[in-house]
Amino acid sequence: MIHGAIYRAGSDTCLIPKVCKTANAWERMRGLLGRPPLAPGQGLLIDPCPSVHTLGMCYAIDIVFLDAQYQVLRQLPNLVPLRWAGCTGARATLEMAPGTLAALGLSIGDSLQWREQ
Repeated sequence: MIHGAIYRAGSDTCLIPKVCKTANAWERMRGLLGRPPLAPGQGLLIDPCPSVHTLGMCYAIDIVFLDAQYQVLRQLPNLVPLRWAGCTGARATLEMAPGTLAALGLSIGDSLQWREQ
């Protein structure tokens, strides 16, 4: 995993300060399975990843689907266990703790930026 943060594109506004980005196929396939729930301020960026599932998970997550330029295509708050979600045109998926989407106030079309730390 590569450690970094998610910012609003073109600004120094940090939205999620502790984000892990997958670095290989195994990490993308595993995602959050077998990991503890994300805390506020934490996220998992899976790239490439146009769809996700919560099969085998014991907790809900907030999801943002992003295009190749990390522009927000779809938001899905509180995806509970045993569900699947995807987005046509998505390149990456940002998984966050439940309630994060409401706190961030993102809109469809907003641009985000990954910064490695």
